[in-house]
Amino acid sequence: MTPDINLAQLRALVAVADTGGFSAAADELGISQSAVSHAVAALERNLGAPVLRRGNPCRPTPLGEQVLPHARTAVASAAAVRAIATRHSGGLTGTVRLAAPTTVCQALLPGLLQDWRAAYPQVTVRVFEGEDEELAAWLEAGTVDAAVLVDAGPLPPGAVALGADSMHALLRRDHPLAGQPSIHVAELEDDDFLLSEGGCERHIREAYRRAGARFTPRHRIRDLNTLIGMVHAGVGVSVMPALALTMLPAECVLVPIRPTVHRTLSLTGPAGRPWSPAVSGLLAGVEAGVGAKAGAGV
Repeated sequence: MTPDINLAQLRALVAVADTGGFSAAADELGISQSAVSHAVAALERNLGAPVLRRGNPCRPTPLGEQVLPHARTAVASAAAVRAIATRHSGGLTGTVRLAAPTTVCQALLPGLLQDWRAAYPQVTVRVFEGEDEELAAWLEAGTVDAAVLVDAGPLPPGAVALGADSMHALLRRDHPLAGQPSIHVAELEDDDFLLSEGGCERHIREAYRRAGARFTPRHRIRDLNTLIGMVHAGVGVSVMPALALTMLPAECVLVPIRPTVHRTLSLTGPAGRPWSPAVSGLLAGVEAGVGAKAGAGV
């Protein structure tokens, strides 16, 4: 008879897959690296084949890829049971892995994290920064427990609307258009355009499409800080969300564009599985006003 697979083995698999290594997984779980190695080895003996490719980083094998979603579900369900018991006895507790785009991490999350820490001191929130287009996949795969999604479709009950974030032109302060109350995107055609590939490209293209303006980006930049640095250096201009304001040096400005284009931001748990009590509690707190100051500028 094949020995039973236990929760410790599945928890070790998830931790190594998420952190990319046995040492990091041990830190994540608060146990020794040897204990993680033994748990994974026992799981592999029980399954009759490896679930991880050892390396730097460690990656799931094809078998591991099939097992991992079920392992995540089992680990999440066990955590939910523990959280329910704790809440029943009078307190919200647990760890919430929260994913969000770069600008949200910079502008909105610091206030939310501060208010959550004050309201729910026994809940630990771990932030994962990602691109707009990958966050929903992380959420549904169980890599994270909650996410700030951009222009999401129908959302599950309990999701919280954080507001709309409008697109602005990013210019050096000495640019001839920097003092205008707003800028038509066609007015940017004489400048070299730096396109951010971090998730807002479709919003930028929509603005140019609606304006009937020519869109010919000169440079394509993935990292938002690199793009801001290039604009600061006078390489060109760009368009980005208003929330990027907190990332700008004093020599750069954001000016609203015409036609107006915005992205909507929503804080939610997964649509395909039950939320942990900690996720439900945090989002209910936002809906009730916890962290309202963080979203005031959206």
